[in-house]
Amino acid sequence: MTAPVTMPTETVDADTSIDPDRPWIVLVWNDPINLMSYVTHVLQKLFGYDQEKATKLMMDVHEKGRAVVSNGPREKCELDVFRLHEHGLWATLSQDD
Repeated sequence: MTAPVTMPTETVDADTSIDPDRPWIVLVWNDPINLMSYVTHVLQKLFGYDQEKATKLMMDVHEKGRAVVSNGPREKCELDVFRLHEHGLWATLSQDD
């Protein structure tokens, strides 16, 4: 029997300050449920990426465990995360390094 997989969560350390001028990023995380073709389809549908870019991002998710799929102001990134969740993908946001 395999161990249950849990979705990554966004954490902010108490010592970390949020810089309102630093852009935010949206990360999609690898999961054991969604097919690679479905992830590619969702990225094309939600962000308007062409087949090649969506496939590259999906492969990053598959091979590296995550990929940055969007960036911008916090409100936009929160909406992007919400939309990805609506499509069953694991996504979080954080401030860009």
